[in-house]
Amino acid sequence: MSRTPIIAGNWKMFKTGAEASAFIAEAKAAVAAVSGVEAVVCAPFTALPALVESTRGTAIAVGAQNMHWEANGAFTGEVSGPMLVDLGVKYVILGHSERRQYFAETDETVNKKTKAALSYGLIPIVCVGEKLEEREAGSTKDVCRVQTLGALEGLSAEQVASLVIAYEPIWAIGTGKSSTAADANEVIAYIRSVVAEAFGADAAAKVRIQYGGSVKPENVREYLGASDIDGALVGGASLQPNSYVALVEGARA
Repeated sequence: MSRTPIIAGNWKMFKTGAEASAFIAEAKAAVAAVSGVEAVVCAPFTALPALVESTRGTAIAVGAQNMHWEANGAFTGEVSGPMLVDLGVKYVILGHSERRQYFAETDETVNKKTKAALSYGLIPIVCVGEKLEEREAGSTKDVCRVQTLGALEGLSAEQVASLVIAYEPIWAIGTGKSSTAADANEVIAYIRSVVAEAFGADAAAKVRIQYGGSVKPENVREYLGASDIDGALVGGASLQPNSYVALVEGARA
């Protein structure tokens, strides 16, 4: 089954609204010229209004980097799914390792957020991945299995087929180190088998699974050439328009 490759830039805590608009102005024409690849930019909350406005009529979709599972309430500092929908956001990153490491994100909260995002019509990019000590202990697949099943618990096969999973080995995020394409593909194929076991072969064949971890224009084609890797969730290399465009171009079959 053919799955559309997806390149999602994760800007993390970078860029103002004005900087986001300038980025899109520079990148939009080149991205529009690339067919067969879905291009997404995930920005800080404060940049989302400008980003949504500047991407209207372009081939670039907008994502948030987090959301709360409740629609509203006394949750100071949080942003809800309906607020993102109101802005015109399409995607939302959930369970990123930095959220898990610094802000007490758990498999349970990722699951709540994933269910909520889907109920509001948002497309979750659900992150899973092992720490260095877990990798060295040979626990990579066990960790990914637990995180994947925990994040997707209670979802229907149709819902799982519609979302995106991002395999991000924590030791490779922002370190300059990266898993080889063969190693990443092996883990992603395993994650797909976990999805097949829990939700059926059709959902596993349809769900897109990205790789993330020091992906750059120089290596993106190698990763996406692997059988089970459907895209990349990219941090630092997505911050400059020319680099982001090169990533999107590199994902083209």
